[in-house]
Amino acid sequence: MALLPTAAEQKTRPRDLQSQNYAPPRRSRFIDLVDAGIRTGRKFGMVENARWSRDDLMGEAADAYGLDDFGDEWFTRPLDVLLDSARAEAHLNAAGDFSAMQQFHHLLRDRLYAQMWYNRHPEILARPIKNPVVIVGPMRSGTTRLHRLLSADRRFAHLRSFETISPVPRPDFEQVMAGEKQDFRPVLARRILKVARLANPRTLSIHPTGPFEPEEELGLIAASFYGMKFEAQWRVPTYTRWCEQESAVPAYRHMANLLRLIGWSQQESSLRPWILKTPQHMLDLPALLEVFPDARLIFTHRDPKSVVGSAASLAWNQTIIYSDDVMPQPHGREWLRKTELMIERMRSARESIPAERMIDVQYDDMDNDWRSSMERIYRFLDLDIEPALPGMKTYLARTAASKRVPHSYSLEEFGLSEGEVYERLGEYASCYGIPVEGGIGETRPAIAAG
Repeated sequence: MALLPTAAEQKTRPRDLQSQNYAPPRRSRFIDLVDAGIRTGRKFGMVENARWSRDDLMGEAADAYGLDDFGDEWFTRPLDVLLDSARAEAHLNAAGDFSAMQQFHHLLRDRLYAQMWYNRHPEILARPIKNPVVIVGPMRSGTTRLHRLLSADRRFAHLRSFETISPVPRPDFEQVMAGEKQDFRPVLARRILKVARLANPRTLSIHPTGPFEPEEELGLIAASFYGMKFEAQWRVPTYTRWCEQESAVPAYRHMANLLRLIGWSQQESSLRPWILKTPQHMLDLPALLEVFPDARLIFTHRDPKSVVGSAASLAWNQTIIYSDDVMPQPHGREWLRKTELMIERMRSARESIPAERMIDVQYDDMDNDWRSSMERIYRFLDLDIEPALPGMKTYLARTAASKRVPHSYSLEEFGLSEGEVYERLGEYASCYGIPVEGGIGETRPAIAAG
């Protein structure tokens, strides 16, 4: 069922918004043509209908690649819930359920290939992951900017976009390492990003990327069919609530093994700390710290009004690709609820983390004086910033030169008001000294290192 607001929530909306119907921004004609083509293909038996059976999907992948070891079978639990929720609640169009089947097949294939590599090279799983630097913040709170600045420092290891799309090398990768073949994964990533741009150009203007850009590890968590990647592209409320009640430790263990595999495939020194970031960590800090007990944490903070509006806009612009039935108001209410839960979970987990292992960074401070903010971070990491500055300046110059379309959105189009957001999240802003309109977050307590 759709995530509809309660009667109490309806009363908190601005009166003029309760009677207005906002239409989603129009997706591109490309998806309409793809959708019509798939429907026609199914009508004449040229395109298979979506199959929502876990056994069918796993059997098809095993037969296609001649492998049958998918690793830790914990993933079958979230997969079952996701299949049921997507089929019953997401209202997917033909292009949407076709894309879903492709995604499931891709993830299952990667699980088979991952186990193949672990069996071929047991030393992969012995690679240490020491002292990772993990950026933790709500969606749209400046985590991408900070991640890419730190990734410009060659003293750190990072994922590239094609590796979060396809973290597992293909069986012929040893020939790639020997220089005899080209790695197909960047080619595939370019194709996927091109299709994404055709499907809805706004999504890549909101979060610009390219095959070799530093990218977050959300795809590695999704490899266990767990987490927010699916929530941000489909309306799957039953699956969402299931994930929120489960321990994420198995998904994080699988993510860590994929990082080991990626480090091995990059021929990366295991002595270089990884730079990691994804908003999923806000919900799952206990799992993150169980799997990476020596992680150093950088928390990012931004005006809640901007976080909620921007997150809702990003998720909505992805959802309208796959469904013809997406109203903005319930979508906005869900991402307000989700942001509030992320902040609650993060604050609770911080109570047991030693202060010397974390630092807080303000979005506005990075906007106003990025170098001073980065110098604070480097003091926290006990590193000299000077060797990193040339790479950071190159990244910032390249970003400034790109003709990026500004990300425009409003709370009102999602049935929300500033007053409601601050009523729900104003105490968080005050506690962490986040500058917001009206002065809610003017004081800045000394709550962490730096």
